[in-house]
Amino acid sequence: MDVFEAIRIRRSIRKFKSKPVEEYKLQRILEAGRLSPSTANTQPWHFIVGTDPSVRDTLILTHKRDPNYASTSHIINAPVLIVACADVDIGWVRKDGEEYWKVDVAIALQSMILCATEEGLGTCWIAAFDEEATRKALKIPKEIRIVAMIPLGYADETIAASDRKPLSETIHYEHW
Repeated sequence: MDVFEAIRIRRSIRKFKSKPVEEYKLQRILEAGRLSPSTANTQPWHFIVGTDPSVRDTLILTHKRDPNYASTSHIINAPVLIVACADVDIGWVRKDGEEYWKVDVAIALQSMILCATEEGLGTCWIAAFDEEATRKALKIPKEIRIVAMIPLGYADETIAASDRKPLSETIHYEHW
């Protein structure tokens, strides 16, 4: 599968089969994140890979405490959960103070998501979580920020393509 095809067919999967993810596929996906570009090659990412159902159960409890957070069903039934974190102390900062560790981790996650798609696996970007409760549950140091998490596994649903804006609404040539 080429990269464009992976981008085209990727969907947010929230229902997973109980089939475990093969270790070689998981390692390939993690390697895709590790090889991703980062600003000034800072590589500020850390990934927590959860396969133990009790760890996922703990995270689910942290999410259910706040009704503003999304459903946790996709965390419950995914055989793997990857929590993407950033070491903000090594992340690059632009002169105006804009911090790029979030962007760097997002790029790494996108690489991982596309690799997972190529491997025949489904994922879903999760940004709705209680960072402090998740930090405590996973024993993440206070100087490390949690950017997002992705459940990973074999899809147990088929999702239609979502509507996308046409290029004419999003592309500007030479000026706005």
